[in-house]
Amino acid sequence: MTAPMPPLRILFVITDLEVGGAERMLLKLVSRMAPSNELAVVSLTGRGSMATEFESAGAAVTALGMTGALSLPAAVARLARRLRAWRPQLVSTWMYHADLVGGLAARIAGPRAVAWNIRNSDLSSAHTSRATRAVVRANALLSGTLPRKILCCSDTARRIHVELGYRDDRFQLIPNGFDLQQFRPSAEARASVRRELGLREDDVLIGLVARWHPHKDQPGFIRAAAALGQRHPDAHFVLVGDRCDDGNPELARLVQEAGLAGRVHLLGLRSDIPRLTAALDIATSASIGEAFSNTLGEAMACAVPCVTTDVGDSAYIVGDTGAVVPPRDPLALAQAWAGLLDMPDAQRRETGERARERVSREFEIGVVTRRYETAFRELIHGPHAGMDRNTTSCAE
Repeated sequence: MTAPMPPLRILFVITDLEVGGAERMLLKLVSRMAPSNELAVVSLTGRGSMATEFESAGAAVTALGMTGALSLPAAVARLARRLRAWRPQLVSTWMYHADLVGGLAARIAGPRAVAWNIRNSDLSSAHTSRATRAVVRANALLSGTLPRKILCCSDTARRIHVELGYRDDRFQLIPNGFDLQQFRPSAEARASVRRELGLREDDVLIGLVARWHPHKDQPGFIRAAAALGQRHPDAHFVLVGDRCDDGNPELARLVQEAGLAGRVHLLGLRSDIPRLTAALDIATSASIGEAFSNTLGEAMACAVPCVTTDVGDSAYIVGDTGAVVPPRDPLALAQAWAGLLDMPDAQRRETGERARERVSREFEIGVVTRRYETAFRELIHGPHAGMDRNTTSCAE
């Protein structure tokens, strides 16, 4: 009989706890690790809207109140005191500022295993602040000193950061993971969302789930919707995410100018993402910069075919279960949607089923959590600490 693994004592450090892809992935990881390990989460800024979810999952949450670059030294000092008091075995930092602050605090507080986590693949000046790019440059210089390992959800992101000077031999790839019980096909969701939006059962629904941000290219999505709408008058479109609502004047103007009033549904920030995703006929990522898209994996888990722009690891995620188009090309996006809609219904359903099978095989959250835990144990206890005692290979 296999002896249980001893519990881990891990402090996660993240820039903030507002709703976002990195925060959602960390919450999934904490939720699955907390029952058998001691976990705490530190937000560099405020508690954020997700703090109570982390506490409900079983992690203590602390906020350092960092407000900008000038408060960075004070944040390092406060975090170092937290580390001395709580004495974690490992510090796992998520996103650039947390990597820098967490790495420096761990060095000050005493020897700790430190694992950085990189989740971005677009550092262009158009979409990344000068201050963040300065932090990235500092991290590149310190990447051979502060972290023992750099965990990365995307091979594209890894290559970009190595080109920026990050130590290549520190990287380990672990993709995002998805809960196939939470995200799954649902005829009930399809029917109820159509009732909510005032649609007929056979109306087509194409959706994009993402916060309003230049990286996500909602304007390109709207232009693609206008192009498709002329060919498919039964097609409706839904945008879900922070500031994707009628209170966003720029987005409302784009919808009006595209002549799509009544056909583009702006639902804003919602808590029922699994239900909304399962109601889609086609899910979309229109991003111009992405590392590893959560919304693609969630839609695929719901057996919804996806159309994505070719950024980050999106093409790899979708594989042969959807369509991939160039970024910033609304016409190509509309043509890919049309290609899926022109399929016989049975073929489109089969495409969605293969998408769910791909997520189950490659990105299921239990598998991904075990990979994280193995990486953490190896950092703390040595290269064979993550080995299953009844096998000769690391737990996958």
